[in-house]
Amino acid sequence: MSVCALDESNMSSNYKLLVKNAKQVVLICNNGEKYLTKHGMQNLCVIENGSVVIGSDGLIKAVGPAETIRSQFAESSFEKMIDAAGMCVLPGLVDAHTHPVWAGDRVHEFSMKLAGASYMDVHRAGGGIHFTVEHTRAAGSLELLASLSSRLVRMQRAGTTLVECKSGYGLELHTELKMLEVIEEARRSLPINISSTYCGAHAVPKGKTVAEATDDILQVQLPRLKEKISSGSLRVDNIDVFCERGVFDLGSTRSILQAGKDMGLNINFHGDELHPMNSAQLGAELGALAISHLEEVTDEGIAAMATSKTAAVLLPTTAYILRLPQPRARDMLDAGVVVALGSDFNPNAYCCSMPIVMHLACVNMKMSMPEALGAATINAAYALGCSHTHGSLEVNKHGDLLLLNTTRWEHLIYQLGGHQELIRYVVIKGSVVVDNDKTLGL
Repeated sequence: MSVCALDESNMSSNYKLLVKNAKQVVLICNNGEKYLTKHGMQNLCVIENGSVVIGSDGLIKAVGPAETIRSQFAESSFEKMIDAAGMCVLPGLVDAHTHPVWAGDRVHEFSMKLAGASYMDVHRAGGGIHFTVEHTRAAGSLELLASLSSRLVRMQRAGTTLVECKSGYGLELHTELKMLEVIEEARRSLPINISSTYCGAHAVPKGKTVAEATDDILQVQLPRLKEKISSGSLRVDNIDVFCERGVFDLGSTRSILQAGKDMGLNINFHGDELHPMNSAQLGAELGALAISHLEEVTDEGIAAMATSKTAAVLLPTTAYILRLPQPRARDMLDAGVVVALGSDFNPNAYCCSMPIVMHLACVNMKMSMPEALGAATINAAYALGCSHTHGSLEVNKHGDLLLLNTTRWEHLIYQLGGHQELIRYVVIKGSVVVDNDKTLGL
C-alpha cells in the first residue's frame, strides 16, 4: 500500500525526528478511524519502505513512502534521524487496563491458585484485593510513586506508550486520593502517556455492606474527587466499578457509574467476569466507553455492545492465570464489537508486556495477529477516549512509535517473550525513551 499524508502547514519548520527507510511502516489505519471492527481488523494499513516525520511539537507531520518523504523534507531540518533500514515501525502499544499502584507482595497467592483455589476462595481467605488494600493504605506516597514509576518504565520498555492506570486499593477517601495523586505525579514526571481511572468501587471494604460502600462513594468520595478535578489539582479520566456477585450489584454499579458520568468521567468498568451479571447490557445502556473482562458475557450483552460501540477490553492474562473461560473474542469480533486488549497488570496477574498479551490473545482467544495488533493500538486507544491522538501513525497524532529489529511486524507477537530483543527503540512524542541496544549493553 502506498500512502503519503503530510501536514503542509509545517513544510518549512524544523523537525524533531525523521525515521527513514523502514522495511515496513504499520500505520494501522489512515482515514481518521476512531476504531476498527470486522474486516478493518484484518486489513491493517502497512507501507513498504516508508518513513515517518515527527515535528518539534511531538506530533506526526508526515508518513509515507521513503522516496516521497525524501523529496519533500531536507534531512538538515531534523534534530535527529534514525535509519530504519531492515526494521519495522509500529505505533506505540496501548494498555487499556492496569492496576499499577499498590504495595504488598502476593506471590504466595500464586501457589494457592496452582493448588486449585479460585479467585473468590483467595478473596474469602483474606487475600486478594483486601490484602493489597491493607498494605497500600499503610504505604507512603513516595513508596507508591517509586514502585509505580518502576512498573511504568518496565511497560515502556516492552513497547507501551499509553497506559490506563487505576486506583482501587484504598476503598476509602484518603487512600483513593493518595493513589490518584501518585498517578498524577507519574503523569507529570514520566514520558509515558497515562489515562487515570478512579476505581473506589473495586471491592466492598471490610465491615461495610454494599449499600454502605455505595453511599460512601456517592456522598463522600465522588464529591471530594469532583472538587479536586475542578480545582485543577487532579486529572481523572474514567470511572470504574467491579460489577460482580458478592461485590457491587447492578443497582449499585448503575448509581456509581451514572454519578461519575455526570461529573464528566468516561465509564470504563469491570463486568461479566466471574458470573453473567448483564453488565454488558448495563454498560451499553449507560453509554459506557468500555467494559473489561467479559469472560461470562451473554449473546445479548455482545449484541448490545456492538450496537452501542462500547469497547470490550479483553484480558487474556487474567483468564490464563485464573484458569477462567477465555473471553469470547471471536463472537465479539464477528458481531462487530470494538475489541481492545489490556494486560490487567496487578498483584493477581503480574504481566507488563503487551506483546505477551497479544500472543495469548492469538493462541487462547483465537484472534489473528492483525486483530491483536489493532486491539492493542487503535481500539485500546478508543477504549480510553484517546483514539484521536493515539493508536495509529497518522498526521497530527502523537509521535509515539516502536522500531523493531525485524523485517516483518508479526514477529512482535510470534516471538513469545522476545520483545526486549526485538524492540530497538521506543519513541514518545518524537523523543527516544528506550534504546534497547544501549539498555542491554549490546
